[in-house]
Amino acid sequence: MVRVLLVEDDSAILRSLGDYLRAEGYQVESACGEEEAVRRMKEHRPSLMLVDIEMAQGSGFAVSRKAVELALPVIFLTASDEEANVVKAMELGAWDYVVKPFRPRELLSRMQSVLRRSGGQEPVLTAGEIVLDPERGRVTRSGEELALSPLEYRLLLFFLSNKGLLLTRERLLEEIWDLAGDYVNDNTLTVYIKRLREKIEDDPAHPALIQTVRGMGYRCGV
Repeated sequence: MVRVLLVEDDSAILRSLGDYLRAEGYQVESACGEEEAVRRMKEHRPSLMLVDIEMAQGSGFAVSRKAVELALPVIFLTASDEEANVVKAMELGAWDYVVKPFRPRELLSRMQSVLRRSGGQEPVLTAGEIVLDPERGRVTRSGEELALSPLEYRLLLFFLSNKGLLLTRERLLEEIWDLAGDYVNDNTLTVYIKRLREKIEDDPAHPALIQTVRGMGYRCGV
């Protein structure tokens, strides 16, 4: 799964943009200042960084310098399109910049472009006849595209990204935080897993892809 580090000191943007990117299948971590950002990038080495230029604690330019030293691609988020800021950002090694306010789909397109160029794009994920292409948000079964709801897609993406690992119900509930900001409850999770199995399994009553580990959770097989 592509890991994104969002460096931003506006809590509203952190929350809304973080939720949006998670809904699109990205793993998102956040930092609200320079010191925290540098620590997180060294510990976790994100695939891509989204960095606000102006922060109360430190500077986005300083964060970018450290990222370049670690060969991590950076997209600057800026409230100003002044030429001096843009030039400085690119001179520091930023791969792109996006001016606030921005359209989420535009930012997503810029991110995918940078990930392709940097070699950090997420590979196609497979399990049996199921193929999930994260870049296109497309799932096929034996070559036929499947119509999945956003939560079904996010659930499948998480299973395929963690093949062979035991996934507890608690972890799954945390992962599929919905777009309204409310946790999906335990009963709803059961319903979504049932619906997903009906779409991807040859025999939903005896699933091979999303296997139940009795009393513990689930495991993605094949």
